[in-house]
Amino acid sequence: MLCALALSAAALGATGCGRSGSPPLRGPRPGEPPRYAVDSRFSLPSSPTWRAARERGRLTIGVKEDQPGMGEMNPATGAYSGFDIEIARMLAASLGFDPRRDIRYRPIASANRETALQNGQVDYYVGTYTINEGRKKLVGFAGPYYTAGQKLLVRRGERDITGPRNLAGRKVCSAVGSTPLQRIEADYPEADAVAYDSYAICVDNLLNDQVDAVTTDDTILLGYAAKDPGKLKVVGRAFSDEPYGVGVPKSDKALARALDTALAARERNGDWKRAYDVTLGLSGVPAPEPPRIDRSLTS
Repeated sequence: MLCALALSAAALGATGCGRSGSPPLRGPRPGEPPRYAVDSRFSLPSSPTWRAARERGRLTIGVKEDQPGMGEMNPATGAYSGFDIEIARMLAASLGFDPRRDIRYRPIASANRETALQNGQVDYYVGTYTINEGRKKLVGFAGPYYTAGQKLLVRRGERDITGPRNLAGRKVCSAVGSTPLQRIEADYPEADAVAYDSYAICVDNLLNDQVDAVTTDDTILLGYAAKDPGKLKVVGRAFSDEPYGVGVPKSDKALARALDTALAARERNGDWKRAYDVTLGLSGVPAPEPPRIDRSLTS
């Protein structure tokens, strides 16, 4: 995952580097989340994870709590919102759990996701979790449900930056130690790479005209653009591929297959697009086609 290293870091204050923390919500507020029909007749006795959840009466779902537009917790209310949260909710409904009362969200740091799934701390995980070969050795996956990629966030009035090849001499901000920063430094050395402790500080500096662009996963950038669509926009084509999957315990292939079936059904009935429209869609970028589900992951 492109944003794993940076988003786990707190937004540290930096003298002369702009304000810390997430930008205030200046744009349109999130739309009313869709209501997902609960499959009350669903049963999956072959899944030990599902059986345990049914016995306790709720699902415990691992999520992120600090990613605008994807998985974010409102500190005032404790409520979670974002596209990943909607994916988690619609899948819960397909498994027979009411998203309004039968879910407990558990924020899990990127570095602890595999351990949380292996130890049964969460039943499944939805949080910008890229499917890759290393992770497939440790956990199972359903999906992918979204293909992210590295892009650029610029000010609304910017006309010259349309992709990474327009960055010569321009200040491009990313998080310290992150893969996006490393990619810019390695592949586009003509850019003036700038690193801060969090993407929130990068975005503040972009709004304050101290940098010219911010780069990371497009999902994260779309979240920031959705918060301030009058001043920010995401530009260009993705210059990496990051297939996001739903993490499950490695041995529970029955659960992974059921989640694949649920994803396919929610894409067909329009729930996937409705979830996008009220979260990432607030950025002004229309919903893409969902990626093809990789059934080989559960074979």
